[in-house]
This record gives sequence, C-alpha cells and structure tokens, in this order.
Amino acid sequence: MAANTTMGPMAPAEDRIDPKKAIAFLAMVFGMFMAILDIQIVSASLSEIQAGLSASSDEISWVQTSYLIAEVIMIPLSGFLGRLVSTRVLFTVSAAGFTLASMLCATATNIDQMIVYRAIQGFIGGGMIPSVFAAAFTIFPPSKRSIVSPMIGLVATLAPTIGPTVGGYLSHAFSWHWLFLVNVGPGILVTIAAWNLIDFDEGDSSLLSKFDWWGLAGMAAFLGSMEYVLEEGPRNDWLQDEAIFILSGVMVIGGILFFFRAFTAEEPIVDLRAFKNVNFAFGSLFSFVMGVGLYGLTYLYPLFLSSIRGYDALMIGEALFVSGLAMFFTAPLAGFLSTRMDPRLMMMIGFLGFAAGTWMVTGLTADWDFYELLLPQILRGCSLMLCMVPINNLALGTLPPALLK
Repeated sequence: MAANTTMGPMAPAEDRIDPKKAIAFLAMVFGMFMAILDIQIVSASLSEIQAGLSASSDEISWVQTSYLIAEVIMIPLSGFLGRLVSTRVLFTVSAAGFTLASMLCATATNIDQMIVYRAIQGFIGGGMIPSVFAAAFTIFPPSKRSIVSPMIGLVATLAPTIGPTVGGYLSHAFSWHWLFLVNVGPGILVTIAAWNLIDFDEGDSSLLSKFDWWGLAGMAAFLGSMEYVLEEGPRNDWLQDEAIFILSGVMVIGGILFFFRAFTAEEPIVDLRAFKNVNFAFGSLFSFVMGVGLYGLTYLYPLFLSSIRGYDALMIGEALFVSGLAMFFTAPLAGFLSTRMDPRLMMMIGFLGFAAGTWMVTGLTADWDFYELLLPQILRGCSLMLCMVPINNLALGTLPPALLK
C-alpha cells in the first residue's frame, strides 16, 4: 500500500524529461528565434540602412533577398549535415557563425559588403532552424507535445512578425548597426549552451564519402535562381530581363538535376522519402500555405506603412506588434486545445480565421492607419497559432526518427 502511495504521483519513466535536454532544447529554440527574426528585423529600417550605406532603392532590397537566398539553400542541406557531424556540432557551428556574421553586418561600410555578409549570415543561420523541429519530436515523448508544439509554433510565427517591431525600436533608439549587434550577446550564450548541453545523437562521418555533390549543386542552382527570379521578376518585366531569363533556365536545369539525384543517389542531400508519409505531405502543404500568408503580409505591411503612410521605423514596429501580441496570448490556448480537439477541426478554424483576417485587408487604401489594420492583425495572429500547433503535430508526429533530420 505504501509503495503504491509513493509511486502514484510519479510520472512514467518515458514521460520524464532530462533537465539537461530541456535546457539544451530551450537554447536551440532561442537560436532558431534569432535566425528567423533576422529575416524581417531589417524590413522596417531599410531606409536607415540605405542612407547609412549610400545605396540605391534597387540595391537595398538585397539586404533581405541575399539572406533569404542563402537561408533557403542551407535549410534542406542541414538535415544531411546533422546526420554527418551530429546536431551538437551543426548547431554550435551555426550559432557561432551566425554571431560572427552579425558582427560583420554591423561593420559594413557599403552595400556590397552588406549583401555578402547578410548572405553568410543567412546561410549559416539556416542550419539552426530545422534542427529544432527534429529535436522536439526526438527527445520529447508524445505526452509533452502539447507543450513543445505551441512553443515552436510561437517562435516560428512570432519571430518574423515582431521582427519589424524590434528592428524599428533598435534603429530609432540607437542606430541601424544594432539590428545586427543585438545578436552578439545571445548568440555567444547559445553557442556555449549548444556545445555543452546537446547530446541527442552522434554524427556518422562515413556519410562524407557518399556526399552528393551533384545534388548539392542542383539544389543550390534551383533554389537560389528561383528566389532571384521571384524577387526581381516583378520589377524587371520577368523574362524580358536578360539576367532573369538566364537564371530561369538555370532554375529549370538545377531543379531537374536536384530531383533526379534526390531519387537516385545513395545518400541524397534531401531525403524525399518522408513525403511518402501522408501526414507529413499534407502537413508540409498546409505549412506552405500558411507561410505564404504569414511572410507575404509581414513583408507588405512595412512596405505599405513606409512608402504610402510615411511611417518611420519605430511607428512601423508599433503598428505590427499587434499580431505578435495576439500570437503570444493564443499560444497557451492552442496547446490546451491540441490535446482536446480534433486537429482537423482546429486547423479548419485557424485557416478560416486566417482567411477572414486576410480578406479584411483587401479593401486597403492609402487612408488606412493603425486602427483599420488592428482587427485584421489580431484575427490573423490568433488564427496562425491555431494552425501552427496541429500542423507541426501532423507533419512530424508520425515520422520515424530516422526521417526527422
């Protein structure tokens, strides 16, 4: 009887979480937050950076574009690198490199330097993002995913949303250099924590002999060219521009090479077998649809407020902080509902709310101000969190551990 009383309140062994792993995971989440935050942290302060670097209006957009091109190449590559060198080494090197690249960005004296440094920052920082999702579904038992999924979802959606807010405040209170220097202190702490605490897996150096260089070349050509074409196409009349025409061809050839190697190489750069899992395939599709709305509007709002309304960096940040606040307060509710509601119903409510919030902005005019954007932003922020948690569980919850990286 006494034994039963003693054992009763204790959690099952498989449900207990090693504190060391929990702290390591929190450090990884913060690293991912920095990498995603830096996509949009410059968006509200591009005019300040443009003035500081004497850049043209066409050149300044590359402060964001170069980061994105490099990051989208690294994100799929990081899975193979994680298997090759281990999560510990990959994340530590990524955090250290991201911190160093942030310091380089702050020292840039012309737009060419800034573009190169931002590309380095995006490429290295991209290694931190997928590692967090893989770690969450590897080290935490299913019973804890109602806590972990909202945390990841909040970071993944909140970081790009509050990026303009954080950037606007820093550039207004200090200077644009602090958009990058703000990463240095946290980056050093994340690097130290990652090296000393992460021990989820071991690297397999034998994979290096099977490294698919042709697959890497195809992926880099495909994703890099596609990002350039989509970024520059609207302003340069698409295929009428020589550079876009050439890179469109490179994109097609790179895509063919990449997918051919993905299906035929012994150790492909990206293992597409995960898409045989129906839940993962649909989860990826839903995540893509949600990302289009999230990143699209996060890009367009600062552009509208600065170009049409004449807002400065701080005012743009204050206007966009609303949706981030809505996400923050909805995250606990999303975690609570994820264990008590059919995930299909939860996603349906979230996507309907997200669509309604986006539809409300279709009547946007040059007279719209903070209060006209208030309700759509709140609705979008709440709905995004209701979508993100079940999407993460759907996409990654049923994958075998071998396919999580």
